[in-house]
Amino acid sequence: MKNFVRVAAVSPKVHLGDVKKNAEEISSIYKRLQGQAVQIALFPEMALTGYTVGDLFFSGQLKIEAEAALLKLAGETKEMIALVSLPVSNAGRLYIGAAVLHGGEVKAVAIKQHLSNGESRWFQSGSEAPDTLSFGGREIPFGTDLIFETDECAFAIEVCEDVWTPNPPSGRYAQMGAEIIFNPAVSNELLGKRVRRSALLKEQSRKCLSGYVYAGAGFGESTTDHVYAGFTGVFECGDECASGKLFSRDGAEAIYDIDVQRVRHQRQKAASFFSGAKGFGRRIPLTGLPARDKTLLRDMAPLPFVPKQEDLAAACRDISDIVVMGLQTRLEKARINKLVIGVSGGLDSTLALLFAVKTMDEMGLPRTYIEGITMPGFGTGTRTKGNAVRLMEALGLSVRSIDITPNLKQHFKDIGQDENNHDVTFENAQARERTQILMDIANQVGGLVVGTGDLSEEALGFCTYNGDHMSMYNVNASIPKTLMRSMVTCLADTAFQKEAAAVLHDIVDTPVSPELLPGESGEIAQKTEEILGDYALHDFFLYHMMDSGSSADRLLHLAHKAFEGVYEEAFIKKTLQLFIRRFYTQQFKRSCSPDGAQAGPVSLSPRGALQLPSDLDYTPFL
Repeated sequence: MKNFVRVAAVSPKVHLGDVKKNAEEISSIYKRLQGQAVQIALFPEMALTGYTVGDLFFSGQLKIEAEAALLKLAGETKEMIALVSLPVSNAGRLYIGAAVLHGGEVKAVAIKQHLSNGESRWFQSGSEAPDTLSFGGREIPFGTDLIFETDECAFAIEVCEDVWTPNPPSGRYAQMGAEIIFNPAVSNELLGKRVRRSALLKEQSRKCLSGYVYAGAGFGESTTDHVYAGFTGVFECGDECASGKLFSRDGAEAIYDIDVQRVRHQRQKAASFFSGAKGFGRRIPLTGLPARDKTLLRDMAPLPFVPKQEDLAAACRDISDIVVMGLQTRLEKARINKLVIGVSGGLDSTLALLFAVKTMDEMGLPRTYIEGITMPGFGTGTRTKGNAVRLMEALGLSVRSIDITPNLKQHFKDIGQDENNHDVTFENAQARERTQILMDIANQVGGLVVGTGDLSEEALGFCTYNGDHMSMYNVNASIPKTLMRSMVTCLADTAFQKEAAAVLHDIVDTPVSPELLPGESGEIAQKTEEILGDYALHDFFLYHMMDSGSSADRLLHLAHKAFEGVYEEAFIKKTLQLFIRRFYTQQFKRSCSPDGAQAGPVSLSPRGALQLPSDLDYTPFL
């Protein structure tokens, strides 16, 4: 699959000052990585000599051996790229270099710009180094402005201390077009440092909107003053994606497929990313990367909108705070202190109601200022209606129940609609009747109608135009269906009393339904996922379409990886086709969607997040 680059961060066992053994370690690993279809392999700082050899760096013999070993290693390279660090002498000065080996040659040497404490005893900063280096009988590029270009990606190299400085070179490299940053490093271990280092690398990959590959020196380095644990890691756009084992006598490695298309898509969407960029660097072409195998070496979460269990409580708290602040601000600016909300007993209206309750609590207003309205119709089930009423009572709201069937019967008579004809008119009339009631009651009490439609419904257009599609402020605007259950469960367990919590848990267990068609004996007749396909798939497609600009073929491939053994291929494909058709044909509903604060990573607001024409033909996107 195109636009994924397989990288390896490797920390081999170190043989201090023994260039031959270090080269043998690298060669052995290199050959093994070739069999794993790795395309670019990174080794630590001073991998050929060891970093802690001290004044041996002054030894001419050590430099000669390192250069000879590098040429031999280069001769072993074919399509795969290896990044190997060593001391490099140029114009009488000594630098910390990172050589790029490819196609049997040393293609160039990138050099360290910022020296750490003590390194200036032996080395010079690369800031004013010559532009070329005579190496192995050839003049090759040398310096701190090198961008390497392959068929699959562009990359650059910064070395160890460079990333710890206030203005790391990787920021400039990213603006020059480098999509992956490689860092051959050393990095001793101290109490708390692994956390600080990971946080730094995650943040740098986020700021650079790039892949970031880091390989630190490990077992075998001198322990006179420090211990080096051999940290290896791969990061992407703010995420820590892979890491190797620390404190291993046998070395460590992290192998991962970086999504270069995601990097490009994120950069194109970030208006400020190239702001202040200067120059494009010297471009070094590297052609003929090895082909990746058909496997995809990266975690592919089936529920990308749902945080990991250990992060869920904090995420729910953050989302709740954002939404409540948004609603509170809207009420104060509009000089309104009443809320009107239709409560169906389903997930969406339940979460919106919880946000409304928390808003009143934050503002110091009584919960009775919330007009909770249940509006049973032809398809309302006894379970959902009962849960709606019990929840509102448990929360201490003003409760109204308005049966919409008499009004609908009259309306059907007025427009000549047979009420036994359960077509789209029959369904949509109920949603519009409910919206009319909510709007009119809001006028009665001087309140604001809280919207309940979620991000998944907005993406699919699974809402009635000018019905449940409309409100005065939509608190669920950026919350997808797959996150709804986790949010309600989390709030039930942490923020509400036992009476309300019991009802909330039952609501979570209730099938999602618009409840617009009559059922038997009060049972739900419509189950949304039987109509649309599973929301897990739709939310997966939505996330990756917005996050990386994935095409239909790419979405299908990623879904196969994420849902292997869960869904049959035919079902995934059918659901994807439906998603694409509905996504592109329902923009007209999103174009006039109400305001609502973005709380999650994806928004479909027409006021900046997603601008599409409402009359697109969806067929080219299948």
